[in-house]
Amino acid sequence: MTRYTTRYDRTCYDRRDLGLLLLRLGTGGVLAAHGAQKLFGWFGGGGIEGTGQFMETVGYAPGRASATAAGLAETGGGVLLALGLATPAAGAAAAGAMAGAAAVHAPSGFFNQEGGYEYAATLGLTAAGLAVAGPGRLSLDHALGHTVNRGWMVPAAFAAVAAATVVVVGARGRRLRKAREGEQEVLFEE
Repeated sequence: MTRYTTRYDRTCYDRRDLGLLLLRLGTGGVLAAHGAQKLFGWFGGGGIEGTGQFMETVGYAPGRASATAAGLAETGGGVLLALGLATPAAGAAAAGAMAGAAAVHAPSGFFNQEGGYEYAATLGLTAAGLAVAGPGRLSLDHALGHTVNRGWMVPAAFAAVAAATVVVVGARGRRLRKAREGEQEVLFEE
């Protein structure tokens, strides 16, 4: 139990916990909605089939497995972040999915209006920040005694997700380079 020395201390803790709750609900809700587009076709999404086809076109293969993995990371990570449950794993999974999305958008620059990675980076960094900061007292992690929110889980979750992300994004990069090598450049314009 937290002991407060002054009324100011209690107000600061209450404000921090409310702020973390708002960040978790907003970020988690957006991530879960994006994942539901991929998994179920909700909110105008392509579902597994449509998203899988898209994933193939941007270099993530096999497309169906890639769509499933991205959808689960976004939906699962988003729901768990919103609930404040298993916060290190939830934030790391969501950040990994957003790193994969940012890799797709990076050639278009930073800003989202130009097709850049701004939006994916913002969601990923917010999810990562929540994983590091913790869910606050207004969370299931707190209600359950932080059994799935231990200090050692933060670096473990980020290490596992970083390794998987490097492998997946690296394989995508190799596929794209190989495809470009096989294309013939136009020598003469008609």
